[in-house]
Amino acid sequence: MLPNQMPNIEQVPAAQWQSWVQENDGVLLDVREPQEWAMGTLPDSVTISLSFLPVSLGQIDKDRPVLVVCRAGNRSLLAAQFLQRNGFDAANMHGGLTAIGLA
Repeated sequence: MLPNQMPNIEQVPAAQWQSWVQENDGVLLDVREPQEWAMGTLPDSVTISLSFLPVSLGQIDKDRPVLVVCRAGNRSLLAAQFLQRNGFDAANMHGGLTAIGLA
């Protein structure tokens, strides 16, 4: 991939997050901030703020696909792109928690 090329990121509809995780034996990664996590997270989420993701890659199982989530889907898209550039199989939860009424 050329340096300026963005990886093609799968966009998982927010309403299908649970079935995607189950069908893919995936990891759910919440990249919001701690004050946002305090308001609630999805079950079994790994919580790593987007700003800490570069130094926290070792906390994510590289052998499993990762579904990244945030409030509206923007930070999670950036995180999924970063993960793919670093050898992870990553997808974005389109619309984020807002799309399922949790933010």
